[in-house]
Amino acid sequence: MSDSAVLAAPISGPVPRIALVGNPNCGKTALFNALTGARQKVANYPGVTVERKVGELLSPAGARVQLIDLPGTYSLRARSPDEEVTRDVVLGRFEHESPPDVMVCVADATNLRLHLRLVLELKKLGRPIILALNMMDVAEARGCRVDASALSAALGVPVVPTVAIKRTGVVGLLDQIDRSMMVMAGDGPPAPCGWSEPSARDLRAYHQEVEAVLAAALRDAGKPSLATQRIDAALLHPAIGLPFLFLVLFLMFQAVFAWAALPMDMIDGALGWVQAAAGAALPDGMLKSLITDGIIAGVGSVVIFLPQILVLFLFILILESTGYMARAAFLLDRLMGGVGLHGRAFIPLLSSFACAVPGIMAARTIENRADRLATIMIAPLMTCSARLPVYTLIIAAFVPERTVAGGMIGLQGLVMFTLYAAGILSALAVAFVLKRTIFKGAREPLLMELPAYRLPSPRDILIGLLERARIFLARAGTVIFAIMILLWFLGTFPGAPDGATGPAIDYSFAGMLGHALAPLLAPIGFTWQIAIALVPGMAAREVAVAALGTVYALSETGDALSGSLSGVLAADWSLPTALSLLAWFVFAPQCVSTLSVVKRETNSWFWMLVMIAYMTLLAYGAAFVTFRLSSALLGG
Repeated sequence: MSDSAVLAAPISGPVPRIALVGNPNCGKTALFNALTGARQKVANYPGVTVERKVGELLSPAGARVQLIDLPGTYSLRARSPDEEVTRDVVLGRFEHESPPDVMVCVADATNLRLHLRLVLELKKLGRPIILALNMMDVAEARGCRVDASALSAALGVPVVPTVAIKRTGVVGLLDQIDRSMMVMAGDGPPAPCGWSEPSARDLRAYHQEVEAVLAAALRDAGKPSLATQRIDAALLHPAIGLPFLFLVLFLMFQAVFAWAALPMDMIDGALGWVQAAAGAALPDGMLKSLITDGIIAGVGSVVIFLPQILVLFLFILILESTGYMARAAFLLDRLMGGVGLHGRAFIPLLSSFACAVPGIMAARTIENRADRLATIMIAPLMTCSARLPVYTLIIAAFVPERTVAGGMIGLQGLVMFTLYAAGILSALAVAFVLKRTIFKGAREPLLMELPAYRLPSPRDILIGLLERARIFLARAGTVIFAIMILLWFLGTFPGAPDGATGPAIDYSFAGMLGHALAPLLAPIGFTWQIAIALVPGMAAREVAVAALGTVYALSETGDALSGSLSGVLAADWSLPTALSLLAWFVFAPQCVSTLSVVKRETNSWFWMLVMIAYMTLLAYGAAFVTFRLSSALLGG
């Protein structure tokens, strides 16, 4: 049957599933974005916390296709939980997942020798395979010449050259997907799986076959990237590398404040207008209080921080897409080794700046169990984006907006950087103790591939930011929304008794809880309103800000009610109390999501309870010392 004939036939039946498989850093995610655009969803595989990216596309033949982006792997032997998911999905072993109908193996054209072994292993599965020969522009720029036709003949699979970040070759790849699905439909059931765990003899055979394929298809191996070599000579220099890395991180935290100021002011103004309009339109009563004091004041207190979250992720996405993230791990390997951590621990720890959940999940790339557990236990000490609203709120209320060092450095950004540094240093100190007590063992050397430097794709960066914005707003619109309604109810009922002189919240369920906890938290300078906010803050740290917004909206009257939350806090709290709360949140006990991931990743309640205990003790101790010292020095 000719290709034109099969393309003319309609595709029917269940939605075909195409899996993208490949080594790390081969451009697989860029190809996934190029094929699906914004039509993608990120979730977890059922039963495990490995991220599952699924998108949809419409093929040239009119077929709706489900595309799965599997975690990167060098082999189906699977040495980490991520790689186990990829292996089990393509082998059809994964519960709740049928095996993919067609596999698109993405290979870096500049490094075929490393990537071809996975292609040879996938061929043994007996399912249709397409090889997407990616990064062809980089390969050609280096003088590397690959004969795609000869490569296809040597491997026995279709080969499509692509440049994913420029969408080059995407149309040809879609055409080939249609052909492969039609051929699959005409051939009937797939051939039996011939893959098994390779022995040492099998590995040698794979190596010999890779060399034979290269001899047939690689016309010129080209030369390594001269630009990458020159940049690495500077950025990996023993005297320049680490200072440059710390400069990048410092600028990142400065930008979180400086770049986000204008859009935050715009969101704040819009929320204030909405709150005032709702207050004017609604009659006095419970509904008005719920909407203005509960929902708008609570949820709005969190939504306002969206610009800062996006600035933080913008830097992280650029560092990842340029290839500098792997260099950062290499640079910090010696520093990590000083406290006994594996160099690969840097990537989970850096990911934890965005959120501890993916950071803990990223620790799966560390094969040694003791190193992996140590990394998981300290990852939540990195300052996640959920802490950002708390830090920003308190800094804006108590740190003046002025510059230091001759006008070169913003004081608020400097305080923010100090808080981040405190989290990093405390994580290293805890790791030092853990690696010399509970997790003793020889440290394994760092072995990792340093990809060539690349210009980031604006389209991929935009898709990544939109996805993070969607996740943040969905969280504000679901979890935080529900908690704020519950908190409004607890802060409103039962009403104040006849003759009461204080705000109604003093006599509410939330007020009773706050006053009950107040004696326990008084030694660290916390008020009963802070005590109320800490309880829902266990669900998610940013909820503490929303809770403060609702609590003070229900507590204040007159001019105080109309002021911003930071202004209300500046008038109500002492500086030692504010500093104590910042110290608390540097070590704050984890949110529910993080704790559940720790339990799942360690497969143990024990380590989750250990994390709660040690972080609570650290948080209380740090807040106590901070409050007592600052009270003695500053008064309050």
